[in-house]
Amino acid sequence: MSSTPRISRRALAAPALGLTATLLFSGCANVGGGSGGSGGSSDSGGGASVDYPTGPITLVVGFSAGGSTDTGARLMATALEEKLGTSFTVVNKPGANSQLAYTELTQSEPDGYTMSTINFPSAIMTVIDESRGATYTREDFAPVALQVIDPTAIAVAPDSDIETPEDLIAAAEAAPGELRATTTGVASNEHFALAMLEKATGAKIAPVHFADGASAATTAFLGGNTELLLANISDLQSLQESGELRIIGVMDEERSDFVPDVPTFAEAGIDVSLSSSRGYAFPAGTPDEVITTVSDAMGEVMATPEFEEKMTQQGLAPAYKDSEEYAEYWTETQALFEELYPLVREAK
Repeated sequence: MSSTPRISRRALAAPALGLTATLLFSGCANVGGGSGGSGGSSDSGGGASVDYPTGPITLVVGFSAGGSTDTGARLMATALEEKLGTSFTVVNKPGANSQLAYTELTQSEPDGYTMSTINFPSAIMTVIDESRGATYTREDFAPVALQVIDPTAIAVAPDSDIETPEDLIAAAEAAPGELRATTTGVASNEHFALAMLEKATGAKIAPVHFADGASAATTAFLGGNTELLLANISDLQSLQESGELRIIGVMDEERSDFVPDVPTFAEAGIDVSLSSSRGYAFPAGTPDEVITTVSDAMGEVMATPEFEEKMTQQGLAPAYKDSEEYAEYWTETQALFEELYPLVREAK
């Protein structure tokens, strides 16, 4: 998940292979100072040599099992076990739109043995929104790699009279605030989507927040508790294929390869584009060489056709960025959401 307005880049950047191979086959990384969370330059400068990894790695996931973030994380963890020669333990820690997971990560030892999934905008908004009382800042994270960029879409029940984006706007205009739509929390990607839709069209749709994640939101929708389900394409594709819902529009500049028959909101003349992104981070202070080892290993995994096929089978759009590219992307995306934040603050 990034939730990234007008960012639909899906570049699968070529991973740097040399350093990873050296570390893996020698079993030795030259480790000095930490990254300081910027994901940028190293100040290690010839410190002591240490083996990495020499033990199991914990991967904290900020949402419940079964959602798209959890699915992508488990695919990556399984692949990294073989690539890095160590075991991964996936720990789901849902709540407060991943704030609980980010708190645990940033308070963990920066030794390379605890990392977390990172979702945009939650990792950004929990910092920007001071009312959330986050105990961390952007500088407390050390970005590792980006894995997925996933467009946002809106779905309805199979028998709904709403069949297109135009129908949705007409229904919302006829009964302002009566249509209910799921979000994964205040200032979540879906909350931004509703605010942007209202700004573009004037349509007022009531957000219903499920801070535990997409699985809880989907359960509520399928139980008839909301008329609309806002989610990532990866969360909706299989449900549409099984006939449990109907996707009426995708908030992207181009149609999704996963649901090519579904129009974009742009095709209906509604200028709204929003995606979420999902990546990984260590706590700040993790040695740069450790970050590079894991970042490059993820790049090697994602460059294989077998892993790409596994991702696409789950509706996950590959979008690899290494640690430095991901750090730059984080900064760029945070600037965008700082600009958009007044929209959701007004729509609470």
